[in-house]
Amino acid sequence: MNLVTPGLGLIFWQTLTFLIVLFVLSRFAWKPILSTIKKREDEIDEALKAAQHARQEMAKLQASNENLLKEARAERDKMMREAQQTANAIVGEAQEKARTEGNRLMEDARNSIQAEKAAALAEIRNQVAELSLSIAEKILKEKLANDAAQQALVNSYIQEAQSSLN
Repeated sequence: MNLVTPGLGLIFWQTLTFLIVLFVLSRFAWKPILSTIKKREDEIDEALKAAQHARQEMAKLQASNENLLKEARAERDKMMREAQQTANAIVGEAQEKARTEGNRLMEDARNSIQAEKAAALAEIRNQVAELSLSIAEKILKEKLANDAAQQALVNSYIQEAQSSLN
């Protein structure tokens, strides 16, 4: 059983060695180790805070980007509506102008046709009158070639004039 249970001297020397190592470590190593650990903890905390801050900034930027995107879409939609309204106004204006111009051209054409019709009718009347006079002149020359026919014609005109006066 000696092999399993250590002797009292061995325990004493191991305890003494442990206390010396503990003293040396606490005197020279623990402060730098603990300060390094503390420094590392602080760096990790700062990194976590920076990450959290970066995450918040990213969330703000994302929200800002979404707002800008919404504003840009709204502006685009507004511009599209304005462009559509302008296009509709221009088309309506052009249609109205074309309608007015067409009506004016139609009225000018009607007036021109009426003027040409009146001129043509006047020309026809003049030609008919000239032709009638020419025919009447020829007929009268032929009928009034002798004095008796002239006297009969004058008498008939006088009778017509008297009957129209009555």
